Amino acid sequence: MHKIREVILVEGRYDKNTLSQLVDAVILETSGFGIFNDKQKQKLLRTLAEARGLIVLTDSDGAGFVIRNFVKGCVDPALVKHAYIPDIFGKERRKATPSKEGKLGVEGMRPEVLLDALRRAGATIDGESEASERSITKADLYARGLSGRDDSAEKRKALMKRLDLPEHLSATALLDVLNALMSREDFYRLVC
Repeated sequence: MHKIREVILVEGRYDKNTLSQLVDAVILETSGFGIFNDKQKQKLLRTLAEARGLIVLTDSDGAGFVIRNFVKGCVDPALVKHAYIPDIFGKERRKATPSKEGKLGVEGMRPEVLLDALRRAGATIDGESEASERSITKADLYARGLSGRDDSAEKRKALMKRLDLPEHLSATALLDVLNALMSREDFYRLVC
């Protein structure tokens, strides 16, 4: 598994699932064109891009480029890297028919093709396991009362409001965002 510093933005959950089997990174979904009207997610992308950088990895079809161009307009382009997959015709295993343009999307790409696309985009790939030892864990959330307790949801909401994050993040999604924004030490200072 390759650890990537930047946050990776993909179109949907199947793309995220494929990529999460390959890389250790914060991976967010646009929910297709849902990103266009989701002001909270747009703000989250800007915040994460400023903290870690952002890699946009969309399908190579027209819809993927529409989403990619939208992101270019809502996040500082200096903070964004673009990973492109090649035009490979075919269909994903889970689908009965090929896509409208007949091209494979991110979910249909071989692992080595995805890694190559990320490398060519300039992804910061870290092979050291030391970084994960300093990551914020589910145990840290529990120790600070942010999960597993009767009032955990309220505490998480208060923390998300304090950090100006979207209010509907699950505990797991919050964990990914916290690791993208701060070190474990910063987290412990913030949540005393």
